[in-house]
Amino acid sequence: MIALIFDMDGVIIDSNPVHREAWEAYNRRFGVETTDEMHERMYGKRNDQIVRDYLGDHLSDEEVLKHGAAKESLFREMIASRVDEFLVPGLRGFLYRHRDLRKAVASNAEAENIGFVLKAADLARHFSVVLDGHQVSNPKPAPDVFLRAAELLGARPQDCVVFEDSYSGVQAGVAAGMQVVGVRTTHDKLPGASLEVDDFLAPELEEWLRDLMGAK
Repeated sequence: MIALIFDMDGVIIDSNPVHREAWEAYNRRFGVETTDEMHERMYGKRNDQIVRDYLGDHLSDEEVLKHGAAKESLFREMIASRVDEFLVPGLRGFLYRHRDLRKAVASNAEAENIGFVLKAADLARHFSVVLDGHQVSNPKPAPDVFLRAAELLGARPQDCVVFEDSYSGVQAGVAAGMQVVGVRTTHDKLPGASLEVDDFLAPELEEWLRDLMGAK
């Protein structure tokens, strides 16, 4: 039996537009104008990496944590009343159809954001395992968070399907020895993915999963 592992931003919730808005507003407090290139560097990264990239390597670990927490608080404030609006199309139905499969969230996102989104969207009940990037030594593109998720699900890596929207996430899934479904919310192409779909309404996704489960 396969197990399903989901990234959060760009897979469960198409939140990157709000993250961009939040980073622009937050960086502006410190005289930093956020460019398109900076946004591109954000995708799939852990917050400590983003803060040091945007605001400087000179920051102490404590300062990095404070900046990250403040920016994510701003993000949650911006999206609080609109969580359902940003859920990736077809997600609820997909989770219900596959309610008998083991499922995890494994994301580089902050723990507070993951908990907030899952609670606000009433999705927590679908996932027996929830991991953030700070619970492993190395963030994506290292495979650590996906391998830990598989371990906690009691699944072999080769029996896991990862859903990802970022280059680093796809790289992490491939490095973990898992099948990867690329969700095209952030990028038009996701090299290395076994399948690419626009969202969870894509009919080819169900066909692909049926073939995969039949081969196990």
